[in-house]
Order: sequence, then structure tokens, then C-alpha cells
Amino acid sequence: RLVGSEMCIRDRFYRIISYRKKKCNATLKGSAIMIQKYVFGNPIATNAVVTEIKPTQEPLPFFTTDGNGTFTYSLSEEDIVYGLGEQIRGINKRGWQYVSWNYDNPNHHEDTRSLYGSHNFILIRGTKTFGAFFDYAGKMEFDIGYTKRNLMQIKAAKNDLTVYIITGENEKDIVKQFRKIIGKSYIPPLWAFGYGQSRWGYKTEQDIRDVAKQYKDAGVPLDSIYLDIDYMERYKDFTVDETRFPDLKGLAADMREQGIHLVPIIDAGVKIEDGYPVYEEGVQKNYFCKNAEGGDFVGAVWPGRVHFPDFLQPEARDWFGKKYAVLTEMGIDGFWNDMNEPAIFYTEDRLEDTCNKIKELTSGNMGIDEYFTFTGMVAGLNGNIGDYDKFYHNIDGQMVKHSEVHNLYGMNMTRSAFEALQEIRPEQRTLFFSRSSYVGAHRYGGIWQGDNKSWWSHILQSMQQLPALNMAGFLFTGCDTGGFGCDTTEDLMLRWLQYSLFTPLFRNHSADGTRQQELYQFDNFAATGEMIKIRYSLVPYLYSEFLKAALQDSMMFRPLAFDFPEDKMAQQVEDQLLLGNELMIAPIYHQNAQGRYVYLPEEMMLVRMKSHDHYETEILPQGHHYVAAALDELVFFIRNQKAIPFAAPAESTAKTDWNSVQLLGYAGASYELYTDDGISSNPESTLKISTLS
Repeated sequence: RLVGSEMCIRDRFYRIISYRKKKCNATLKGSAIMIQKYVFGNPIATNAVVTEIKPTQEPLPFFTTDGNGTFTYSLSEEDIVYGLGEQIRGINKRGWQYVSWNYDNPNHHEDTRSLYGSHNFILIRGTKTFGAFFDYAGKMEFDIGYTKRNLMQIKAAKNDLTVYIITGENEKDIVKQFRKIIGKSYIPPLWAFGYGQSRWGYKTEQDIRDVAKQYKDAGVPLDSIYLDIDYMERYKDFTVDETRFPDLKGLAADMREQGIHLVPIIDAGVKIEDGYPVYEEGVQKNYFCKNAEGGDFVGAVWPGRVHFPDFLQPEARDWFGKKYAVLTEMGIDGFWNDMNEPAIFYTEDRLEDTCNKIKELTSGNMGIDEYFTFTGMVAGLNGNIGDYDKFYHNIDGQMVKHSEVHNLYGMNMTRSAFEALQEIRPEQRTLFFSRSSYVGAHRYGGIWQGDNKSWWSHILQSMQQLPALNMAGFLFTGCDTGGFGCDTTEDLMLRWLQYSLFTPLFRNHSADGTRQQELYQFDNFAATGEMIKIRYSLVPYLYSEFLKAALQDSMMFRPLAFDFPEDKMAQQVEDQLLLGNELMIAPIYHQNAQGRYVYLPEEMMLVRMKSHDHYETEILPQGHHYVAAALDELVFFIRNQKAIPFAAPAESTAKTDWNSVQLLGYAGASYELYTDDGISSNPESTLKISTLS
């Protein structure tokens, strides 16, 4: 048993290890280790890479290029292609076409090509093992054995981009080198690792108080409640509806006394309305994106007609970011940025054309051809790619078409808030995460994996995205537990919790009009509540492994093959992940499943938990196993001769009893624990590294 006080455990149980920050080098060389930079045309600066690297004049290795933005690579049968961050279709990306074009699309079917983020880093493992980052902010296609099984073609819309080729000792080394040149990952406050309850549909202050009371009465831990667009006055950024939320400052203070943080949403579009200060200031100071004629571009989102702040303009970024102080002054210390691809419901000219065409289509007998034209035109209003050619950014005094920098928009919205709050509240961390992102956004905040559905397949999809997101620096991430759209079920929620309780961002979120999915809405609240308590018992481990990954430029979640490179079976496993250096997770993602098959690349300890204080362990040898798992049972694996810190659950992360931390795992194993004060803006200033044994 280990005894401790607050954020670190008493030194008499540890050997304190000094921490030394390692300096990042621009070019890393060693045994076959190198980062090389190749510039094509006149690329627009993306701010993805922050380490200065001199371009080489040598020919681009591995790929052939046609000089028009197309790069070709011949795939051997054994090649595995990792990466692309937030995308669909598994850990190995072979066999499909992916398009980097940040897109508001909640229907993540297998035929999806674009999601909310664009992360153009790939890692090829096989006859040649190397990484490649295609730094390009416009539309980019990755045909990875889709058109031809053994051919990869990568095509940028224009031949104005920078390519980085990274070689190294192995996959983990290549990722570490890439992470070093793109900068350190964002570290949120410790409370962000607690459980969060969210719903689009908490329409009043009383709704928030009811949610907090229900969880408290049941003794289920809760660290945050989210405010979706309902808290705003007619969906206007940095406003509060005083009828439904008459005292947001008082509400935030009351919640804080219970250990609960309020996290409001901020959208990208600014409502066009006389008398609305944000709109009037943006117009006066030329901070909005422009149309071809030089006027302020008009799109439509939640408030109706909106202007979009020009986040690629430093002055506009600073202006918008400082608006967040309106809410921090009310006691808010966390935000999620949404609709920042940017999503566009329609533009007025396209809407007018569509309405005129619909009149023609419906004026007579509407047959099948007219019907499909009709439905296609209506569906085509939302996020129409042609609309992104209609507006412009001011980049260093030059007007640049939005489509050429589209994937940078969400990143720079989060950057605006992050940099402003560093200035406004320099002493403490603020929670930020975003829906839209590009490589580089990981320095300013986390991301959630977009508006998913209450589908079993979306458990697996989220898990398969984690390694690729970690490769691109995105460590603080997770999905909408239970599913955002559609109606969840009790069994789906339980299995989803058993996966999500391992992800850094742990939020239950659902859409207005769907079945309510707060955990107390289900009959088996005892079981769902126990999953939350187990999460809080795991917080010391999860936070420690997060800090290690952020400070050491490593991955928190990895495919099995990264640690077992010679194991042919490990290379094929797509539904299990290594978490840190001690755990393996293998979630259940099928309806009515009473267990699942797992592959163990080494001997491991099976841990079977019904609650934080009721569990069984069993040593399993290397190989294939069928593992039974009841619906109310969490199953995970501790790696051979490893152990993890495990604490008693608390009402919130702030009340974690570090005196109760024990080691769970193999007898005689030790664990290197990373802790800090959980809130200082510079985590390294309070970092403590201790060995538990």
C-alpha cells in the first residue's frame, strides 16, 4: 500500500528521478535517421512544422512525382500504411481513397472519404519503412491501393506544398522525430481527465442543476457539464440568454463548489445583426473573410446569416480570442470550438438558385430523374465545396482563396483562443478542444472525433483513429461516448463506456431529439456508474501516461505491431491497442456479444472488473484466447511484468486521494509515475517523476 499527499506520493516510498528536458534538433541524424524537407512550387505557410529545417535540393526519395502535385509509391504486398489521423477504415489504411478536406459529416459510413480533420502524415512499414508529411492546406487525395491495389497516389490540388521524409530505426522512432518538428502537444488541466456529461438540449440553468444533482445523489463522479448552443442568445458567440440562464456566473460558482466545471461551446460563424458588438467590431476592423468583390462574405449556420472571422489574419485572431474573456470572467475555464471547418449550411446565391430550380422541378410531373435532382440539390446546400471558392483570407496583405487554406481554419480558431487565454490567464491552463483541425493544432488544444452516431461500429472506428491521431500529436482526444446522433441503448452505452474510460477525453454527448443518455436514464445505473468510478481509479495512470507522451513526443496509444514488430499476427490486429507501456485494451463493439477473441503477443495479466474494488486477475500465455465479458464487466490486460497505479475513486479529480494509490499488476513490478499540480500553465515547472514499487 502506498501513502501520499495531494499531487505526489510521499518520497519515502519512491526513488525521485530528476527530469531533464531534451532539446529538439532541427535535423536528427544517426544510424539511417534523418528528416529531409522538399519544397515544391510556392507553398503557403501552414505553421504545422515549428522547427526550422533547411530544404534539400536532392531528389525526393521513395516517391515519383509528375510535377503537378501527384506523388506515386509502389506498394509491396507486405507494406502496411499507418497514419492520416482522423480517418475511417482501420489502422492499416490500405485499400481506400481518403481526402483531406475538413468536412462536417456526422454519417461516418465506410464510403466516407473526409472527416473533420486533415492530418497528412503517413508511415509506411514494409520493404521500406519511413514517414512522410505532405504539408498542404488545401484539398489532398490519398489513394492508398484503392484504384490499383499495389499503388499509392497522393495528389494535391496544386503543386505548391512541402514534403518531409523521415527515416529512423523503427516506427516509434520515426513518429518521435516527426513529433519533435511539429512541437509539443497541448496538456489540459487535470480536471479535464474526469467524466463529462453533455447534451445539445440542456436549455436552461435548471437543466444543468438537475444533471449535477442526479449524479451527486447517485454517488457517481463528475468533473464537467457542457453547454451546447442553447445557452447563447439566439446562437450569438460570447452572449448568454438571460431568460434561460439568468446568472451564468452564479451557476458556474455553484457548480465549482461541487467540483464541476462548465464547458460552453463557441462556434465559428458570427451572426450578422446590428447592435451586436462582435459583429459590428469585426466589420469595422475588417476582421471577417471577404468575398470576391471585397465585401464581407456571407454564409449561413445556426444563427442564419453569418460572417466568418479571418483566423489566418493575426490581428483578427487576437481580437476573436480575447472575446473568450467574456466567459472566463464568469468563472468558465474550458471551451469546445465547433462548426469550424467552417461548416456552411448554405450561401444565399446557391439557396436562391436551388429554390428556383425546385420550382421548375415541382411544376409538373416529378418523375424519378426530377426527384433525385430535387433531393440532391437540397442535400447539396450543406457544405457545398463550391462555396469555399467564394471567399478569401488576408494573408500578409494578399487575398488568398479559402479553398487553398481550408484545412487551416479550425486550427487557427483554436489557436486564437489558446494564445489569448495564455495572455489573459497566464498562470493556469484552460481546457480547449476543437472539431476541425490540421497538423499543428495539437499545440493549442485537443480534438474530439466529431459528430458520430450511436452505432456499434463507431466504437471501433474511434479506437482505430487513436494511434494515427497520436502520431500527428493529438493526445487529448476521444469520441462522443454513447454516440451523438441516433438513439443509444443500455448495452451500447455500457460497452462504449468500457472503451471510452481509457481515452483522455471522456465525454457522454448526444443530440437534441435523440434518446436521453445521461447514465441515470438507464435501469442499470449501478453498472454504468461503476464504470465511471473505475475511470477515476485509473486517472493516476492515464494522466501519468499522457504527460509522458506529451513531454517525450511519444504515443499514448499504439498498434500492437509497434512494440512487437516481428510478430506477424500482431501486424494484423486492428481491434486491440497498447495504452502506455503497461496496458492493452480490447473493447467489445458488437451487439449482444458476451465476450471476444483476443491475441496476446506476450504473456499478460487479464483483469476482470465489475467495480473498482471487486476484480479478478488471471495470467494468460502468449497466443489466441476467447475472453468472456459480461455486460457489466470491464476487461483489460496488463503487460508481462508490468503494473499500474490504481486509486480509490473520488467525486472529482480534485478529490483524488493520492494516499490510496496502489500498484495493480505483476508482483515485484514497479511504475514510473509522472505528476504535476494539474493546473499550472507550464506543466514542467511542477513536474515530479517518482518510482512506485
